[in-house]
Amino acid sequence: MKKNLLQEFADSVYQEKENLLEFWLNNSIDKHYGGFYGEVSVSNKPQTEADKALILNSRILWSFANAYREDKNPDYLKMADRAYDYLLANFEDKKYGGFYWLLDYRGEVKENKKQIYGQAFCIYAFSEYYRATDNEAALKKAVDLFAILESESYDPDYRGYFEAYNRDWSAADDMSLSEKDMNAAKSMNTHLHILEAYTNLYLVWPDPGLEAKLKELIEVLINNIVDQEQYRFKLFFDQDWTSKSDIISYGHDIEGSWLLYEAAEVLGEQVVLDFVEDYVLKMAARVLEKGTAEDGSIYYESEAGELDRDHHWWPQAEAVVGFINAYQLSGEEDFIQAAAKGWDYITKNIVDQDNGGWYWLVNDQGKSSSKAKINDWKSPYHSSRACYEIINRIEQILA
Repeated sequence: MKKNLLQEFADSVYQEKENLLEFWLNNSIDKHYGGFYGEVSVSNKPQTEADKALILNSRILWSFANAYREDKNPDYLKMADRAYDYLLANFEDKKYGGFYWLLDYRGEVKENKKQIYGQAFCIYAFSEYYRATDNEAALKKAVDLFAILESESYDPDYRGYFEAYNRDWSAADDMSLSEKDMNAAKSMNTHLHILEAYTNLYLVWPDPGLEAKLKELIEVLINNIVDQEQYRFKLFFDQDWTSKSDIISYGHDIEGSWLLYEAAEVLGEQVVLDFVEDYVLKMAARVLEKGTAEDGSIYYESEAGELDRDHHWWPQAEAVVGFINAYQLSGEEDFIQAAAKGWDYITKNIVDQDNGGWYWLVNDQGKSSSKAKINDWKSPYHSSRACYEIINRIEQILA
């Protein structure tokens, strides 16, 4: 791709990054009850009595800590501070440790379960807040949560981590992450985001114990979670890693490809890096071949040969990063062209050009969803992270 086209690509992403963060600054803050609204409609109207989820709050903290670290905009720091303070004041379990899954709109505990996926995002968020602010208390929270995951959730028999616990860390009957997820002992999704969290923590706390666990997580993902013939993730498992699902999640496959490489890169062992690179490129190539539509968008998933043709916001964001990463590793032009085409799809279809923010999804007929723009699972994390990753990676390519 010519340099001027790459620069135009980066400039477009930069502008949308600014617009996206402005949307969150203007529409997410709950000035009456504290923290952030649990839901804001597609027309930017807040649902003031919506529940407040750990995932949304921790992802807002990560997103605006990262944004402040990158851009030094004081408004971004205020958002990060607000998210950090609200997590500690309302979500943290002061008796048993860890963070509650769900609060009501007033900030009172509604679901006190300890979903390991949620604890991982807190590690990710606290370590990023430390990277941005040098707040030692935030780093201590991340390190303490790492210790809790290792003492309470780690499986010493088969490796990896169990999904969920009751408030007091006793075994939970229902370990499913959401209504659409299977009640299984282990999942790809939780392990991918523990990897992401441990990678970020290792950047600021290169402890030998964490180093060993990060290396082990890479091995677990490659050996137990990646299908060795199809180079895609299996999603749900029994304790011994027996697969329980044949669903293919194209968004997770392409997201996982670049997160795996990032983890290996941060770990810094060349043998691991070389081993991971082969998988990364094969996973990215498979998504490009099997999961990408003619217009450059990414399909949601496939089950038993049936393709879900909806185009959710987050796989689009992750695909642009994943394809650029694959281009950086391979130099194959198809990957950078796919990234540019994917970004073009995002700007023309996923971004709400009138009201700001990103739609939940666009269906195969090109109609955008009426689902809320802010909710438990709809945060600035995938979209803003993609923007910064794309900008920084194009700068590296141009250099």
